[in-house]
Amino acid sequence: MDKVEKVADKMPLFAVLAAAAWMAAPALQAQNYPAKPVRVIIAWPPGGANDIAGRIVAQKLTENTGQQFIIDNRGGASGIVGSDVVAKSPADGYTILVHSATHISNPHLYSKVPYDTLKDFAGISPLGRQVGMLVVHPSLPVKTVKEFVELGRKRPNDITYASSGNGSFVHLAMALINSMTGTRMVHVPYKGGGPAAVAISSGEVQAMTATVGSVIPHVSSKRLRPVAVTSEERISQYPDVPAIAETIKGYEFTAWVGSFAPANTPKAIVDRLNAEIQKAMKDKVVAEKLGAQTLDPMFMTPEQFAARLKADYDKYGKLIKETGAKAG
Repeated sequence: MDKVEKVADKMPLFAVLAAAAWMAAPALQAQNYPAKPVRVIIAWPPGGANDIAGRIVAQKLTENTGQQFIIDNRGGASGIVGSDVVAKSPADGYTILVHSATHISNPHLYSKVPYDTLKDFAGISPLGRQVGMLVVHPSLPVKTVKEFVELGRKRPNDITYASSGNGSFVHLAMALINSMTGTRMVHVPYKGGGPAAVAISSGEVQAMTATVGSVIPHVSSKRLRPVAVTSEERISQYPDVPAIAETIKGYEFTAWVGSFAPANTPKAIVDRLNAEIQKAMKDKVVAEKLGAQTLDPMFMTPEQFAARLKADYDKYGKLIKETGAKAG
């Protein structure tokens, strides 16, 4: 007879049953989950990539589980408002967050956020990947990444590039090019991707690493020249446009829309949510809807996502420190 059996023999029956029930509780919770509607807090206003991706996946989760995944838009302060609500919600799987990669840049941009970005959330899975595209105004005499870098070295602090704001994906994607090549260019932040795209298409600035979806109309009308994409490999929408990494070895800078639960949510429930998201990601209609928004379906296990979050947290932090970017 081992020690566990000896201890069990000395315990009252009700205590043994209680201990067994306690150990079985997480598995039972996951088996019965979701037993009521789930609130999906999207940390951005309606209409953007986060909102669209969240709604597409939430609709499929509702269909597959038989429980409502109800959208609750809580925009404000680059997603900090919605994130704070989730960080302080019960860790039971019935409040989850949809947020972009801005989630891991915010603590580097703001002097203080009301939660710990890495410790107060459990990453469930990404939902979609956003790829950037290096585009230039036709007046800039470059057609390749090599020519772009050579011109930047030849004319330091002369080439201007637009972004959707300090510390944004659009800003940092170009900052990484400068960091890896030793080029110096002038950053011109605008209040959003729309105004930035208008500025470069009119020739007000010369370059930009915009999200693909935001510049498709300008590339199609030839008001902008596509140079390269920010993913490690070429993308299906523009197979003739090379990846920056083909010239700048090791370059990769993509954004994502991801899903999170409050920290300490039972692992069994996080795993159940992860499995349901994976099932949704494999659905052809979901993939087509995300693709129409230039979002590539993106799935990871919670462990893979946690590693990606830490790596991106460090990458964004380094770039933000180098650029001196601040919120606002």
